[in-house]
Amino acid sequence: MKILETPRDAMQGLTNFIPSNKKIDLLNAILKVGFDIVDIGSFVSPRAIPQFIDLRKVIDQLDFDSSTSDIFALVANTKGADDVFQYEQIRYIGYPFSNSATFLKKNINANFAIALETIDYIQNHCQKYNKEFFLYESMAFGNPYGDPDGIDEVYKWTKQFSAMGIKTISLSDIIGVASPPQIADAYSVLTNDFPDIEFGIHLHISGSNYYDKIDAAYKNGCKIFEGVLNGLGGCPMTGYEMLGNLPTYYLLEYAKKNNIELRINQDKLVETMEIYNLVLA
Repeated sequence: MKILETPRDAMQGLTNFIPSNKKIDLLNAILKVGFDIVDIGSFVSPRAIPQFIDLRKVIDQLDFDSSTSDIFALVANTKGADDVFQYEQIRYIGYPFSNSATFLKKNINANFAIALETIDYIQNHCQKYNKEFFLYESMAFGNPYGDPDGIDEVYKWTKQFSAMGIKTISLSDIIGVASPPQIADAYSVLTNDFPDIEFGIHLHISGSNYYDKIDAAYKNGCKIFEGVLNGLGGCPMTGYEMLGNLPTYYLLEYAKKNNIELRINQDKLVETMEIYNLVLA
């Protein structure tokens, strides 16, 4: 099990701008906890996500040398990708594709043709700049727009991305509709048929069935689990802004109960939670 801590997803929908120095303090604390991957922000238009207008300034003040975490940044187009390629410290470049044409338009103002061109561009340039492409299939388990969904849609797109050489794909449920049986079915099929791809999961949740969802993914081959320590977050483009991210401590509880070894520094974890609550109160 790998854990991707994503303060980016916690911050992006907040209306109040978080001062740069507070972002720096939070991210530097997170980088010392021992998460496998840390999502530090998104290179997108400030008109779309004004929270990260200061991302370059923030990156310049991060202590990457004291961290064992791989660094992740999200982009929405080739311009953002070109920005990421200039940072040697960033290993993963994420792109939020969606199986829902409606959400793809709402979220990053793209259609399938534009998205595939962007994916091809990023994939080809990742090899040149020593990056790894982290591709999302957003709304993989359902959408509120009536667009085609289900395992057949996920399989169709995954097959196409596999042919393009994509090696990391995360199924994303940002409206909280995935059931444990759906999750189990999806990962059992995908991990069997696409063994060269490392699959992840990004969950937004409500209620108490988080354990069964984590369990269904883990026991069927999912490797990368995303969360936010205090559970804050919600995609501002969905209309489900109040549906928070999977709290990372649920993942830590699951790992402990199932004897899954992680490399988390508990003292740094406690310190980071305190900073989270101060910065993102």
